[in-house]
Amino acid sequence: MPLLTWNSKYSVGVEAMDKQHTMLFTMINDLHAAMSKGQAQSITGALIGKLARYVHEHFAAEEAIMASTHYPDLLKHRTLHRDLTQKVDEFAARYARGEGGLNVQLLNFLRDWLTNHIQTVDHGYMSWMNEHGVR
Repeated sequence: MPLLTWNSKYSVGVEAMDKQHTMLFTMINDLHAAMSKGQAQSITGALIGKLARYVHEHFAAEEAIMASTHYPDLLKHRTLHRDLTQKVDEFAARYARGEGGLNVQLLNFLRDWLTNHIQTVDHGYMSWMNEHGVR
């Protein structure tokens, strides 16, 4: 059973962003499934690397859309993205240093961050984007 299930409450009304958010859900669910099977150690390194790259790409894409519509809270959003990216990068560095026990911490961080960020911060741009022709 997946840890997170995509549904309409997570939609931000921008198809490209919703697709990217569902990809993040998939990555989190992949880690959760591996943990449930006792296989988390074998995929954690690859998943953290993939996740770190994807987070950078996703935030750049989201910020580009915001910039194209002159979204008024872009700088605030960019700061939040930078903070979240730094945390993901810190997990990757900790893993690279050989720190054990990161899987549960990483999974909880990702779950909480993704659901809270989408439902609070990202939902804040939905109306603006839609009013400016971004769907």
